Amino acid sequence: MSKTLVIVESPAKAKSISKFLGNRYTVKASMGHLRDLPKSQLGVDLENDFEPKYIAIRGRGDLIKDLRSAAKGADKIFLASDPDREGEAIAWHLSYLLGLKQGDKNRIEFHEITKSAIQAAIKQPRELDMDRVDAQQARRVLDRLVGYQLSPLLWRKIKKGLSAGRVQSVAVRLVDDREEQIRSFVSEEYWSLTANLESKGGKFTAKLLKNDDKKISISSKSEMEVILNDLQGKEFNVTDVRAKEKKKQPAPPFTTSSLQQEAHRKLSFSPKRTMMLAQQLYEGLDLGEEGTVGLITYMRTDSVKVAEVAQAEAKEWIISHYGNDYYPPEPRQFANKGRSQEAHEAIRPTVPLRTPDSLKGILTRDQLRLYRLIWERFIASQMSSAVTDTLTVDIVAGSALFRANTSTIRFAGFLAVYEEGKDEGDVQDDEQNSLTFDLSVGEPLKLIQLSEKQHFTEPPPRYTEASLVRKLEEEGIGRPSTYAPTIETIQTRGYVVKEEKQLIPTELGDIVIALLKEHFPDIVNLEFTANLEGKLDLVEEGRVPWKSVINEYYQPFSEALALAEERIGKVKIEDQVSEELCESCGRNMVVKMGRYGKFLACPGFPDCRNTKPLLEQVGANCPKCGKPLVLRRSKKGRKFYGCSAYPECDFVSWEMPAPEPCPECQQMMVIKSSKRQKKHVCTNPECRFTKVIEEE
Repeated sequence: MSKTLVIVESPAKAKSISKFLGNRYTVKASMGHLRDLPKSQLGVDLENDFEPKYIAIRGRGDLIKDLRSAAKGADKIFLASDPDREGEAIAWHLSYLLGLKQGDKNRIEFHEITKSAIQAAIKQPRELDMDRVDAQQARRVLDRLVGYQLSPLLWRKIKKGLSAGRVQSVAVRLVDDREEQIRSFVSEEYWSLTANLESKGGKFTAKLLKNDDKKISISSKSEMEVILNDLQGKEFNVTDVRAKEKKKQPAPPFTTSSLQQEAHRKLSFSPKRTMMLAQQLYEGLDLGEEGTVGLITYMRTDSVKVAEVAQAEAKEWIISHYGNDYYPPEPRQFANKGRSQEAHEAIRPTVPLRTPDSLKGILTRDQLRLYRLIWERFIASQMSSAVTDTLTVDIVAGSALFRANTSTIRFAGFLAVYEEGKDEGDVQDDEQNSLTFDLSVGEPLKLIQLSEKQHFTEPPPRYTEASLVRKLEEEGIGRPSTYAPTIETIQTRGYVVKEEKQLIPTELGDIVIALLKEHFPDIVNLEFTANLEGKLDLVEEGRVPWKSVINEYYQPFSEALALAEERIGKVKIEDQVSEELCESCGRNMVVKMGRYGKFLACPGFPDCRNTKPLLEQVGANCPKCGKPLVLRRSKKGRKFYGCSAYPECDFVSWEMPAPEPCPECQQMMVIKSSKRQKKHVCTNPECRFTKVIEEE
């Protein structure tokens, strides 16, 4: 009996696929890359047209030996690594290690781990796509040239352990530039005026929009008083009533970027956690009697295409649960942007009829939450539009124009299943009124009260991990597979820290970006980096030789590198000295920045290696012993609040304690925040007293 060897990337995927193929197939895992550039040297021959030097990765020798042995006993070999550039490069390296003939059709590709997809892929093997391989080689060599030549410069001029890269340095620059905008922001005062009105139908509010046919702009209390004086004694009359129907279309199913953003908004997952869970759902999970099954399609994609078979299943579910009105006249397809991967699909459930509720008790809590998000987004994307009735009422008082807006959902459509989340700083819908009655043109209104309110303009919000992913995608920086590792790297290197979900540049990040801006402007230039990504796409399309892209990039870079070596002096970063004494040697400890924020370290390193947490008081006292509460971090970097008297007192809280106890029962209150308000909530379950602190 003939034997066929199938090589995938991971053991989980191998387990899922072997179930579909039967005894004639042996499925093994390569565990990712088996060959790469050496870690101990540049690995790129600058004198020989940037020829890369690949070697077997240390520690993979036994695995390579095992795969070669399996290959010798096989009549056919199929390379089934992931369906993207990196997966194609892995297949190419495997082909070399196993001695396969160039031009043989031994590459198979699938975008979901289901029986039909695997069996279809086996029937359609193809040759290796060398254009895709070359695009990956170009990216790898470019990143090596920058990383292995620029990083040592930063070590010599600033401190050891630093790194720079084409994508990560641009990401740090975006965070740093936003912080600079916030620092230089000058808040401006402005005022708004709301009229509380009453008609024969009921009460409602309207906002001042224009005065003397000009859009209103009130910048001081005195200007507001002039307008209030002008309105005294004026009659309020309805001058226009406009009713419209609005249709809201559903968002497309997820791409890598939109999944990372929405999982951050709705589930508070980091991009890294989202991709880890998505990988598990894609590679397959044990569903009991059904066996190991892949639950979602491939999760590294920028395509929003959907297969017809998935649309048919979605239609069946929608009509059976909501009726024909909730399904559009034609199946929905969404247009891809730019150079999206046309062969790929959007991220969707492999079997849309497999509902999240059917997986309760089988998946972990977070796996189920992410699957539900993907499932709901996909089902909603195939549903009818939502229909909203909007009503706009114009009211005139003297020369002033007030406007009331209201909207009501007439038909929920896709909103019955899912609504897309928003980031801080996104434009929100107009303030809604409770205007549920008819008004007619010319109708007089009774003024109950004029309410003026002072506001101040706010700086742009700091990036969150979700909004930084969106910005990188909008600017064409990086690709679906790079977003999560890029954001992880800039935090690991200490260039950026995350506080209350916001990304903030450290002093080290400021210094590195300032140096790169001055001496390597192209490295941190958004347009230059995006153009380079476009050239890598041209390599993948077979339109540009990959080494010419490297040569075009490397020549000016190497010149800038030589000049920077001469011109940049040693940058000294002064450590902040604390009053805390080192228990080992008596020196005053200094504040250092680590992966999870600041900590105290002995300046006598390496002779003295003593470190300890930097205990930041939070302005509240321990409810058990009365000592100050301090901010601490768990081993995974998660914030919590504990007693400064630990270990004598073991009190801890995951939520930030409020400075004052509950006025009703004197128990501890904690601070809870949302986009619209901040409130103090009593922790006593029998009390739960709540006090709103801020409201927009």
